[in-house]
Amino acid sequence: MPEQNVPIDLSGDGGVLKEIMQEGHGDEKPHDGCTVSLHYTGTLVDGTVFDSSVQRNEPFEFELGKGRVIKGFEMFVPTMRKGEKSVLTCAPEYGYGPAGSPPKIPANSTLRFELELLGWKPEDLSPTSDGGIIRHVITPTTKKGKTPNEGGLVDVHLVGKFEDRIFDERDVSFVIGEVSDDEVINGVQTALQKFGKDETSRLVIKPEYAFGASGHKEWNIPPNATVEYTVTLKSFEKEVRAWKLNEEESIEQAKIYKEKGTKFLKDEKYSLAIKMYEKSNTFLSNCSNDESKTLKVAVFLNIALCYSKLDDNFEIKKACNTVLEIDSKNVKALYRRGTSCLKSGDTETALADFHKVLEIEPQNKAAQNQVVICKRVVKESHDKEKKLYANMFTKFANVDKEREIKDRNRDDVLTSCGEWNMEDEARNEASKAFEEIYAAEV
Repeated sequence: MPEQNVPIDLSGDGGVLKEIMQEGHGDEKPHDGCTVSLHYTGTLVDGTVFDSSVQRNEPFEFELGKGRVIKGFEMFVPTMRKGEKSVLTCAPEYGYGPAGSPPKIPANSTLRFELELLGWKPEDLSPTSDGGIIRHVITPTTKKGKTPNEGGLVDVHLVGKFEDRIFDERDVSFVIGEVSDDEVINGVQTALQKFGKDETSRLVIKPEYAFGASGHKEWNIPPNATVEYTVTLKSFEKEVRAWKLNEEESIEQAKIYKEKGTKFLKDEKYSLAIKMYEKSNTFLSNCSNDESKTLKVAVFLNIALCYSKLDDNFEIKKACNTVLEIDSKNVKALYRRGTSCLKSGDTETALADFHKVLEIEPQNKAAQNQVVICKRVVKESHDKEKKLYANMFTKFANVDKEREIKDRNRDDVLTSCGEWNMEDEARNEASKAFEEIYAAEV
């Protein structure tokens, strides 16, 4: 702990000096991405006050690491603890430089600030900024700007806590985006893409990025629990970017991810398999030779198969359409699209797809069976419609018959008003009958 009133050289060249007037509390300090709140009074070397949030009685807030304040502030504030009061002295190159800030700050001015750190809002790392993954940096990285990406290999130390109870502590290496939530929760995998090497941070992770509504029986985590993970990123290797590769290298990477997808498919981890197949396709985006087209067909057929396991007919059709754009006579794509259309009630499209299969492979028994099923569904639908209309007309006939009987039982002479009332009554009864039939069939 540095002694008070002894200047600390933060810049290494004497350009940013720190004197602690009152110690703060806690071990945590603000970091890039945090929104800090502080009071300051800025003076020139002769003691002239040029600005003061204290005099305005309005704390100053800004986000660290975004270049929205002078360099001296960006270097100084991350060294402070909550409640700390310190004096910052910064040379012109860490302040407003040769331009100054007219009319109050002359060119090439050395500045002095009295600062009090009131607090800060920690950084939200959730994809939609919904507060689902909050980071509190304990040990910041010394290598800013270099972080892992999805698909990158990381080596980390994890300590998971729930209500001050440690439930998970281990060293683990894994590829971001290629492990299930049971192995490493989504919140940790997402957060690591903002970590620098040797960083240690405490993450507060809400259920949707942790164990969700299911919880975790083995670790005694209840449903919908918010958990904490203290994570240290020991080392990492970034994934190769597709745009940096030539066609041959891209195809090799696409094959690697296709194989990973197939492994997840065999393990019945369909969502992870889809993710790997989609990554495989990103490496094929800049390829146009026959090998890449053949590989893309295989990738999207497998995507369709995964979605069939997840019973997502819309995505099945989308994947099959991609295949058929490349190979219009691909039997597997036609058959799988036909099956998904049949399940979703589009019988005519399904029947057309199965007929195309039989044009290509006349002896395809699976397609023959599906044609029979489609025709049966069409016939049942037509029979149902006939029954609906037959019942409807019968009802109308019965209504007319009842009206005739009522007519015969009435007086021979009716007023015009009575005639209109009788016709209105018949119309209402017919409408009611139609509604009863329609509702019953639906």
